[in-house]
Amino acid sequence: MMKFLLILCCAVAAVTGVAEAKPLQGSRPNIIYLMADDQNFGSIGIYGNSEVITPNMDKLGHDGVIFDRHYNTTSVCMASRANVMTGMYEYKAAANFSHGDMKPEVWAKSYPVLLRKAGYLTAFAGKFGFKVDGYGYECGEFFDIWGGAPGQSQYVTARNKSMAKYAKEYPHSTLSYGAFGQDVIKSAVEQDKPFCLSISFKAAHKPATPDPRFDDVYAGKTFTKSANFGREAGEHMSPQSKMGRQYPRFTEWNYDTDYDGVMAKYYQQVYGIDVALGMIRKELEAQGVADNTVIIYTSDNGFICGAHGYASKVLPMEESARAPLLIFDPRSPSAGKKLRSPALTGNIDFAPTILELAGLPVPSTMDGVSLLPLLNDPASDVREQMAFINVFGPPATHSLTCLTKEWKYTYWWYGGAKMDPMEELYYLKKDALEMTNLAANPEARAALETMRANYDTELARWKEQAVSYNDYQQYGTLFDRTIPAGEKKWVRVKKQSE
Repeated sequence: MMKFLLILCCAVAAVTGVAEAKPLQGSRPNIIYLMADDQNFGSIGIYGNSEVITPNMDKLGHDGVIFDRHYNTTSVCMASRANVMTGMYEYKAAANFSHGDMKPEVWAKSYPVLLRKAGYLTAFAGKFGFKVDGYGYECGEFFDIWGGAPGQSQYVTARNKSMAKYAKEYPHSTLSYGAFGQDVIKSAVEQDKPFCLSISFKAAHKPATPDPRFDDVYAGKTFTKSANFGREAGEHMSPQSKMGRQYPRFTEWNYDTDYDGVMAKYYQQVYGIDVALGMIRKELEAQGVADNTVIIYTSDNGFICGAHGYASKVLPMEESARAPLLIFDPRSPSAGKKLRSPALTGNIDFAPTILELAGLPVPSTMDGVSLLPLLNDPASDVREQMAFINVFGPPATHSLTCLTKEWKYTYWWYGGAKMDPMEELYYLKKDALEMTNLAANPEARAALETMRANYDTELARWKEQAVSYNDYQQYGTLFDRTIPAGEKKWVRVKKQSE
């Protein structure tokens, strides 16, 4: 039926002189969810970096809406991906390194499972990123087309079993995912079915392995360091945050001695994703379904890249917690207007957004909200505050953060012989680089009390809603700022490698 309607529209276009056929507005849209790995929001041109080359990402943002305050509610691979699929905070999705795997009953309410039940052709490729009890990483039976990989996946396409057929033409995995996306689009059109395509690129995750076909893009280039780069810019930050591997990696990964070389490889990996995005959009046009396909582009977390003298992710600082988000719905009134949204959004919002796009009810278990109102009115808001969580790595780095559009408050619970619990308060509206901790500033006392109350609200939700398994209950006590540090004890659980 869809093919017939497209043919009919083309015939009408030929008679009336309309340049391009468009599917009926009432038809269910196709949905594409694209997620990079470890992509900093500053690695895209439209986010203010004139030194990077990202034409397809820039175009996608200009075609749709650019989100300037998007956060991953947990900034580490496994948990972030679980948040995305389920629309829930980590203490409810309950899947992360050193904690455990997702329960099947939680996975059953994820957006891919629900869309497939509703008649969508569903496809996944790339780094699946978390395990489901009884299935592990191998969740291919829940999708119509599977190109997923276990663990961290591989940059060498041939080593990703489900993607091996693309290895000859695309030996580096990044472009193989572009080719996978093209094939899914063709298959869905042939079957006359709406589709939901989810791709999780391995790039730009360490070890830095850019596609050599793009070696010339940044060869010999130098890059401007941010104003908060280096160890001197991190002296005011908590000693707890320096207990994790994010602190030594500033020197271990050579940000201090070879910034240009490190960033050239990083940006080259992002460039490969940009090319893959272009491949997918080109195929949408070729198949005549571009005008009925919504594209969401983001990253599983940010990347610190030397800010404050740290590297990697996990911590609540902006470079780690924030990520790019571009959403293009060609049917939306915001399409093509180069609009930006200052709204506070999170990765828990993707599942509700995708379900609403498909016309499906959003399970009451989801913590996120649909972002579709922001496509209609980018200047509006969908929430007043949101939580950021880290319970990965050394216990000293475990923390809960409360975010609003203007403020960020973190309570570092860990105290011992060498450090006391500490608060960090940043006025992001005027201090986006987080250079001044206002927690001890008398002039910010009113804001501190407000953010403490907001934090307590987020912790109360944790205490009420956290699952009883996978070691999430103890944080209701550990993160309680009214309980003295001497009365708290972190319980070690079995660790898994990241």
